[in-house]
This record gives sequence, structure tokens and C-alpha cells, in this order.
Amino acid sequence: MSIGTKIAWDDTVLPFQLDRTDMRGRVARLDGVLSGVLKQHEYPEPVEALVAEMALLTALIGQTIKLRWKLSLQVQTKGAVRMIATDYYGPEKEGEPARIRAYASFDKDRITDDDPFKQLGGEGYFAVLVDQGDGKKPYQGITGLNGDSLSDCAAAYFAQSEQLPTRFSLSFGKSTEPGVPEHWRAGGIMLQHMPKASPLMEGAENVQAVPEATSEEVAENWNRVNFHLDTVDELEMIGPVVTPTQLLLRLFHEEQPRVFDAQPVKFGCTCSEDRVRQSLSIYSAKDIKTMTREDGKVTADCQFCSAHYVLDPATVGFEAKNDDS
Repeated sequence: MSIGTKIAWDDTVLPFQLDRTDMRGRVARLDGVLSGVLKQHEYPEPVEALVAEMALLTALIGQTIKLRWKLSLQVQTKGAVRMIATDYYGPEKEGEPARIRAYASFDKDRITDDDPFKQLGGEGYFAVLVDQGDGKKPYQGITGLNGDSLSDCAAAYFAQSEQLPTRFSLSFGKSTEPGVPEHWRAGGIMLQHMPKASPLMEGAENVQAVPEATSEEVAENWNRVNFHLDTVDELEMIGPVVTPTQLLLRLFHEEQPRVFDAQPVKFGCTCSEDRVRQSLSIYSAKDIKTMTREDGKVTADCQFCSAHYVLDPATVGFEAKNDDS
């Protein structure tokens, strides 16, 4: 099978549980989704790698949220890459795909050929936000830029804010072969202790109860499954031959893996003219005037999908003025 061919498990997140232990996890594949995210922008390679890693983490974490909820991951720094923002929109209905979008802001002159994570500069934070809708107060957790990767930051967040030991193993990059356009392939595995009560984990309805373990057994189980995860090959996570289910059996057959329904995902943005008008409505008439072009129109661009909007100032409640009033 050509690596450029669409594969049945591309752009899916497969939740699973290890019945012998108190562990659960997800296997994610982002291929067309990641290409959809990255083709909206012309990022330098280190920035592309950071956005790819962030999108993959967002899919792995976001699969647990409920219908119509929204999960956002954000990184804010003082480094060359100033911000990375991703959104995961839970499906509107059962069986429908979730949607992912992402973007980064950066200082082009400060980008180097060094390790992508070093573009963040080491000073900043990693944030997780969950919008539950229905007028509920959003959930938010923040941790520092810990470790050597965004995956380390996400694991540190769960350990500190959720008290949940968590491990990520990710693989992503551009794939090239004769006759096939260059494209992105990404895959990853997330392992985690069973969740306790947490707004972020309320959507984990598939999780089955397991016998309560002693602290010694918990530590032994965690060490054992991590030992198995360390044997994963990067090509197994992104290649066209090994299915996610086969990968789980290869890694954790002794732990009795149980898989649940896979969640399809797609690239999707929520921007629209109405949303742009709503966002512009917070500005004063003076601010709108500074945004107005010589032809009397106001323009706005979506940072996620690069959609370009041209609006009449009157449609956001203001008339364009040529004087200083």
C-alpha cells in the first residue's frame, strides 16, 4: 500500500483500556487533519513541528470531552515562537467527527535551526481550557514549560493539576516518496492512570471499572506498561501497515487491551462573518476608524484558517468617517 494512500485509520482517535491494570489511553492518527492545519500557513520547519506536536496532543487529550464541548491547548512564551493555540471541538452528535484547528505566532527573525522546543525560550506556560457550554464556567489549568517537549509539558500538567500520571509517545513528520506529493503523517499513544473526578475527564464514559490496586501494584503496573511503551517503533505509529488495534496487541497483549469506538476527526474552523462582526463589536468607533481602509471597508483575517473577511463598518454598528470626529 502506498504511504500516500488514505488509510482506514487515518484521522482517528482510538480509546482503549488495559483490563489487567488501572490504565487507559488513546491511539491517535492525524494525517489529512494535520495537512489541513499546516497548509493554511507558511511556517518555518521548527514552527511546523511544534504545531504538529500540539495538534496531536490536542487530539489525544480532546477525545475524552463530551459532545459539543471545546478543549483548547495554549502555549504562551517570550521565545521566538510566542504562541501556539489549538482547539478541539467535540462532535455535535454521536458518530460525527470532532474538529481540530491550530495556529502559531512567531518572530521570524528569531527562529533558528535548533531543536523546535528551544524556539519557545523556556519561559512561559502551557494551558488547558475546557468550555462546557450551557453557561458553565470554563475549566482552566496551567503549568510551566517543563521538560524537553510539548509532550513533557502536557504530562506535567496532568501530574500537577489532575494528579494523574500520564505518558505520551509521539511520531510526526513529512512523508515523501516518488510520485506522491509531500504530506504529513502523525501518530501517538497516550497512557494514563484511570481518571478521578475532573471536568476534563467527565467525558470518559467508556472507562470500565477495575479492581482497586495497592500503591505498590499501581507503581508496578505503571512501570510495566511504560516499559512496553518504550519498545514502540515510530513507524508503527505512523506507517500504513500496523493498525492501531494491532499496535496495542503488540505492545500490551499481557495487559488485556480493550478498545472502544474510534473517534473520527477532521480539520475545521468555526470562523464566520457573524463571528467577526461580533468580535469587532467590542471596539470603539475610533478603533474601527483606524481599521477602515481607504475604500471604506474593514478587513479581518482568521488566524486559524487564513479566511479573509471584508466588511462594511456599518454592519458592525459604525459608519466610516473621513474627519477626526
